[in-house]
Amino acid sequence: MRNSVTNTARLLGAGLRALLVLTLVTGVIYPLAVTGIAQGLFHDKANGSEIKSDGKVVGSSLIGQSYNLPLKKGQETADPDLKWFQGRPQNGLGTNSVNTQYELILSGATNRSGDNEELIQWVKDAKAAVVKVNSVPGHTVEPSDVPADAVTSSGSGLDPHISPRYADIQVHRVAQKNGLPVDKVEKLVDEHTDGRTLGFIGEPQVNVLELNIALKELVAKN
Repeated sequence: MRNSVTNTARLLGAGLRALLVLTLVTGVIYPLAVTGIAQGLFHDKANGSEIKSDGKVVGSSLIGQSYNLPLKKGQETADPDLKWFQGRPQNGLGTNSVNTQYELILSGATNRSGDNEELIQWVKDAKAAVVKVNSVPGHTVEPSDVPADAVTSSGSGLDPHISPRYADIQVHRVAQKNGLPVDKVEKLVDEHTDGRTLGFIGEPQVNVLELNIALKELVAKN
């Protein structure tokens, strides 16, 4: 009996020591080491790829944002604020049941096939809207000028980037709404166009949040 009690006490002591050691290693030392390495070598990514403006965090370079006017009485979907560059349609075109207004609860595509009648109508309506809002006196956007990313969402619905072509067709509208020379806004787009990764992967792209921050600064100077 005494040996049984002694063995049980010894096993419990060993288990308790193992628990304490593993808790220290995996619950304290390892997280601190990983956090330290992440902060030291990958500070920007570890903190969510934050973008700051006027000393405040205004978003992430990895997540898109909406640039809309406040909802009017009776509205379900806000109108875009046309003084800003607009991003891709938010997970589909207009409102949908998966992800509206770049909310991060869910992400995903519409999962409709290319011959889906509703999707086709969405694309047609979106193209007509892009042509209408970006055609200003002295500059007309043709339907053939509208790129695919202007009328379709990304696979996640959260993509913060647009193509340089889509940014370009918004230049005249943004310049007019903000009282800026077109050439200055064009230069802004060029300065915020990122090339292909490593020179050959992917396509050139423009981060809409970074572009709009630069636009805000340009407006403030004029």
